[in-house]
Amino acid sequence: MQGARSSPQQPQHDKYVNMERARLFSENDNSLIGLIERTLTTNWDRTAYSDYGTAVNYTFGDVANDIARLHLLYKELGIKKGDKIALCDKNSTHWAVAFLSIVTYGAVAVPILADFSVEQVRNIVSHSESALLIASKDSFDFKKTLNIATWRFFQDADSYAATYEAMDKVSVGRDAVRYDHEDPESLAIISYTSGSTGRSKGVMLPYRSIWSNVIFADKVIGAQPGDKTMAILPMAHMYSFAFDFIYEFCVGCHVHFLTKVPSPHIVIKAFNEVKPIIVISVPLIIEKIVTGRIFPVLRKPAFKVMLKFPILKQFVYWRIRSILTKAFGGNFYEVIIGGAAFSKEVEDFLHKIHFKYTVGYGMTECGPILAYEDYKKFVKGSCGKAAPRMELRILSDDPQNTPGEIIAKGMNVMLGYYKNEEETAAAIDSEGWLHTGDLGTIDKNGNLFIRGRKKTMLLGANGQNIYPEEVEDVINSLEYFDECVVVQRGEKLVALTYTSDKSLAAKELTKEAFMQNLTRYRNDINARLPKFANITDIEVMDKEFEKTPKHSIRRFLYK
Repeated sequence: MQGARSSPQQPQHDKYVNMERARLFSENDNSLIGLIERTLTTNWDRTAYSDYGTAVNYTFGDVANDIARLHLLYKELGIKKGDKIALCDKNSTHWAVAFLSIVTYGAVAVPILADFSVEQVRNIVSHSESALLIASKDSFDFKKTLNIATWRFFQDADSYAATYEAMDKVSVGRDAVRYDHEDPESLAIISYTSGSTGRSKGVMLPYRSIWSNVIFADKVIGAQPGDKTMAILPMAHMYSFAFDFIYEFCVGCHVHFLTKVPSPHIVIKAFNEVKPIIVISVPLIIEKIVTGRIFPVLRKPAFKVMLKFPILKQFVYWRIRSILTKAFGGNFYEVIIGGAAFSKEVEDFLHKIHFKYTVGYGMTECGPILAYEDYKKFVKGSCGKAAPRMELRILSDDPQNTPGEIIAKGMNVMLGYYKNEEETAAAIDSEGWLHTGDLGTIDKNGNLFIRGRKKTMLLGANGQNIYPEEVEDVINSLEYFDECVVVQRGEKLVALTYTSDKSLAAKELTKEAFMQNLTRYRNDINARLPKFANITDIEVMDKEFEKTPKHSIRRFLYK
């Protein structure tokens, strides 16, 4: 069992020596609502949430009082237990409080990514049969754009003046925080997938799945009440929801919400000011920092010379590791990367300089965790081992060497897809195994290696299985391309690529020279690939690929 991680140098200790903290977590009490109750009353005067860069700060007591006020609103609006309440906004303290008010009321939360279009929001609210939509005033002009007069919106204060006046007078004490505890199998969240390979589906997550992910995070992160953390990813996505928000709240952390787009500059500035104890990131953020700030330095003649001498090389690696560590605040135990495929080139580099990172594996359908390993035991190229209360298998006659579909079973698995029995039956078989659609292998020690997606796997002319993600990794490693998607046209493989003007300037290349060199780039790529996976052409796109909010390319849009 791992202990507190308040600084990289601090020795670990048994976190359950801290009696105050021990009251919060118990595997004998499998109630998420119980965790929420205990953290509110135990940490009443501590700061729970802050909107980074603003004066907005909420104590746990403030959260409890706002929950009580929203419960009054729901009651006045006729919201019943089990009704759906949609929540569409960017990360903020208000998002966090609204979510907690929904589940403690006994309603079902329907988080909607703020980047979704008006049409997507309309479809989700309609499909989920949400009785109420909560959103910030400046998210959309809902009345105008959605044009559904029967919906009741949180912003309509004029319509509920008496209710709002009563809400302002609500005040609860620490001893008054009591909520009905849930049935672990009851529905807590309907999470609509971002749809990187097709249309969004409503994933029905029960309370047991959320609770299991929180308990998992406690074993992994081992945070202490008052520890500072930074939420930079959309909380409407289960990866950030579980490991940036709900776990930290349950343990009593001070969560800072980044309310701006997480560009490398903003992320580094925020991390240096907050100094979080853990960093949760998608690959794209790490890759932008490494490829945009570190690799250009290493390409300079002086550094190329230094890297040829073992002693100087180790000094360079130590220096770069120190710079990267400082970039993320310098106070974290490890950087956990997940949510999309990780660049092999960047991972090889991080491993080479002994940076403290690990790569996990999850999906919305498991709320989200499936596999993880601590950075000290993490095997490069893998995504860890099966998470507690979960079992993983590979549908292959030789799971160590021949890729097969990854299937999963355990407490984290969803109930199914909302109002979609056909998709549910296709995803969860009669024995309760969730078919992930991902292809992988598992070594003799239980480490999981992702080899590609079943839906994106291509069939070569001679029947060979081609995993486009592996081809794309080779293409991206050449540094001439920012992004790429490999598609199949007939029996030929074509690389669709994008390179920004800024990237070309950093490489001292004109657009003309870049285009003239495409044949040479293609030959370099094919030299690193087996013949059956060779690409026949490189097409240059004039703009970035469309992406999901977690920065996965929407592959299904490109043919």
